[in-house]
Amino acid sequence: MDILANLALGFGVAFTPINLGYAFLGSLVGTLIGVLPGIGPVATIAMLLPITYGLPTVTALIMLAGIYYGASYGGSTTAILVNLPGEMSSVITVIDGHQMARQGRAGAALCIAALGSFFAGTVATTVIAAFAPPLAEVALKFDAAEYFALMVLGLVSAIALAQGSVLKAVLMAILGLLFGIIGTDVNTGTSRFAFNIPELIDGIGFVAMTMGLFAFAEIATNLEKTEGRHVMTAKIDSLWITWKEFKQSFGAILRGSAIGSLLGILPGGGATLSSFASYTVEKKISSDPSRFGKGAIEGVAGPEAANNAGAQTSFIPMLTLGIPSNAVMALMVGALIIHDIQPGPQIMTKTPELFWGLIASMWIGNVMLVILNLPLIGLWVKLLSVPYRLLYPMIVLCCTIGAYSANNNMFDVGVAIAFGIAGYVFVKLGCEPAPFLLGYILGPMLEENLRRALVLSRGDYSVFVTRPISVVMLAIAAVLLVVTVLPAVRKTRDTVFQED
Repeated sequence: MDILANLALGFGVAFTPINLGYAFLGSLVGTLIGVLPGIGPVATIAMLLPITYGLPTVTALIMLAGIYYGASYGGSTTAILVNLPGEMSSVITVIDGHQMARQGRAGAALCIAALGSFFAGTVATTVIAAFAPPLAEVALKFDAAEYFALMVLGLVSAIALAQGSVLKAVLMAILGLLFGIIGTDVNTGTSRFAFNIPELIDGIGFVAMTMGLFAFAEIATNLEKTEGRHVMTAKIDSLWITWKEFKQSFGAILRGSAIGSLLGILPGGGATLSSFASYTVEKKISSDPSRFGKGAIEGVAGPEAANNAGAQTSFIPMLTLGIPSNAVMALMVGALIIHDIQPGPQIMTKTPELFWGLIASMWIGNVMLVILNLPLIGLWVKLLSVPYRLLYPMIVLCCTIGAYSANNNMFDVGVAIAFGIAGYVFVKLGCEPAPFLLGYILGPMLEENLRRALVLSRGDYSVFVTRPISVVMLAIAAVLLVVTVLPAVRKTRDTVFQED
C-alpha cells in the first residue's frame, strides 16, 4: 500500500501544469537531439543546465530526464530511415532497421521500435518504483566506510565498462579525481591548487566544465566529418505491424526490457551497453542467425527495448545511492548539487515529492514520446536537411551564453573553451571523457568519506576490511579490476561495441 500512496503523491506532482509542460519539452528536445546526429544527450543536458537555475528542482529533473530517454526514442528514426544513428544507443538498430526500410518495411520497423521502447520504459519505471525504496533503506544504514567502498566500486565499474583502453579509462578517472579536489578543503578551509585565482576558490565550475568537455568538444569533432546526410524519400505506407511480426518481436521486447533494466543499473552501463547486449542475445538464441543483418525485426525490437529500459533504470543508483552510473547521471547529480540537494538515500525521505514525482513523470513521458515519434516522423526526417553550418553556430552561442550566465562571469566562458580544447584532444587520443566526469563528481565525496571513516576509526585503516559491507564491495571492485585487464576480457571489451 505504501508504494500506491507514494505513486499517488508522484502523479500529483507530475500532473501539475508546469511539470507536464517541462516533461513535454524534455521529451521533444530529447527526440530532436536523438534525430540529429552529432549532438547527443550529454552535450544537450550540459548546455541546458543553466536553465535549471530558475526552475524548481523536480521540474528541472523531469525536463533533463525527458531529454535522456527521449534521445533513445529519436535516435531510432534516422537509424532506420537514413542508415544514420542519431544517438550512440541506436547504432545497433541500423543493422536490421535500415535493411527493413530498404525492403519497404520502414513503417513496421518504426512501429516496433516505438512500441518496444514504450513497453520497456513502462517496465523499467516499474522496476525503479519497486526496487529503489528497499535499496535506499539499505543505503541509509551505510556509514562512511561503506560509502567510500561503494564509490570505489562505482569508479572501477565505470572503468571496466568504458569503451577502449583500460589504461586510458583509469588515467581519465584519476585525472577527474585530481580536478575534483581543486578548491577549498571542506575540513580545513585551506585552498588547494587554486593558484591564487579567486574564481577557483570554490572549484572548477561544473556547468562550464561539462559544456566544454562535451558540447564544445562534440561540435569540434563533428565539424571534421565531411560525409553528407541523405534524406530518405521513400513513402512510408503504414506504421502498423502484422500479427506475424508482432509474434516475432514480442519475445525480443521482453528480453530486451529485462536486459536493459539490469544493465542500466550497473555503473558505466545504460542505454548503449544494453542495446548491444540485447542484439547479441537475440542473434545467439535465434533459430536462424543468418536473418540478422538482413532485416530481422527482432534485431530492432530487442535493442530498442533494451536501450530505453537501460536509460531509465540508470536513475536507480543515482537516486538511491548518489552514485552516477554514466555521464548523463553525473550531470543529473550536478543538477541536484546546483539546487543544494545532496544526492543519496536521503532524497526519498527528505524530498519524497522529488523522487516519486520524477518516477511518475517517466510514465507520462513515455506516452508523450509515442505520440511525438510516430505521427511526426516526416517532420523529424526533414530536420536532417538543416545544414550543420547553421546548426552548430547556434549551439555554440547557446553554450557560451549558458556558461556565462551560470555565475555572470567571463572566467567560466574561458573554462568552457579550455575544456572544449581538452575534450577534443581526449577524442583524438581515444580517451573517453565519461570516466573523467565520474571521477570529478565522485572524487570529493570519496575523499570526504575516506577522511570521515579514518576520523571515526582514529586512523585505523582496517575499518575498511572489518566492516562486512565495505570489505565485500572492495573485494568486488578488486576482482572486477583484475578480470578487466585479463587478455581474454580485454579482447571482448575491444570488440563488443563493433558492428558485425
